[in-house]
Amino acid sequence: MPARETEAIILKTFSLGEADRLVSFFGRTSGRMRGVASGARRIKNRYGSTLEILSHVQLWYIEKETRDLVRIQQCELLESFHKSQSDYQLSTGLAVVSEVSEQVLPERETADSMFRLLLLTVREIERTGDWQLPLSYFAFWTVRLGGYLPQFDRCAASGEAFESQAAYHAPWEPGLFCVKCRRGGMKPLHLEGRKLAERFAGEKLDKMEFLPAMKQPAAELREAALNWIEHHTEKQLTTRRLLETT
Repeated sequence: MPARETEAIILKTFSLGEADRLVSFFGRTSGRMRGVASGARRIKNRYGSTLEILSHVQLWYIEKETRDLVRIQQCELLESFHKSQSDYQLSTGLAVVSEVSEQVLPERETADSMFRLLLLTVREIERTGDWQLPLSYFAFWTVRLGGYLPQFDRCAASGEAFESQAAYHAPWEPGLFCVKCRRGGMKPLHLEGRKLAERFAGEKLDKMEFLPAMKQPAAELREAALNWIEHHTEKQLTTRRLLETT
């Protein structure tokens, strides 16, 4: 059976048996899949650093109809993000990107827009040495591409316009709420955060400069978007706790 080939991003790997690795990857032409990389845990193996989290690779695999897991035959590194992968603070941002991708991407469905978003995000974390703006951008666009981005100008409950007032969000709600409709435990998304969302919608990440004044709006927007991702997937993001320690 001939091997299939795809440009891919490595999402996550797991130990399998004594010498193998179970690899979750997002292929540009295959969608999200899982496969076995035989012998990848041995000191001398043919994969090298190609299976590091969020590495950009060219991957060859063999698929059988009777098996859920494919067999990875070969993996060549197209783009390395060693600085981000080896730095604890930067790797926390990569971990969130990886977990979000694992949760929102359906198996075996291609999504070129998400592939480009993933690659852009990781490149910017590597280039800038900071995950704050890239992760906020990634979370916002994940929600938007997923089709569950709420209205940013008015309350999801009352329909009242926010204008310059803060809006409020929580993981158990799919939208933004005004000060009158908010409930305990909700966090604010101020006007500056909503304006940043407008910039994200119209500007490319690699053309934006992360200024000190953007730190709080980016954090608020990131929190809101991650909440909507948790609401949509009905799963908590365990890697969010890592962000609080960096």
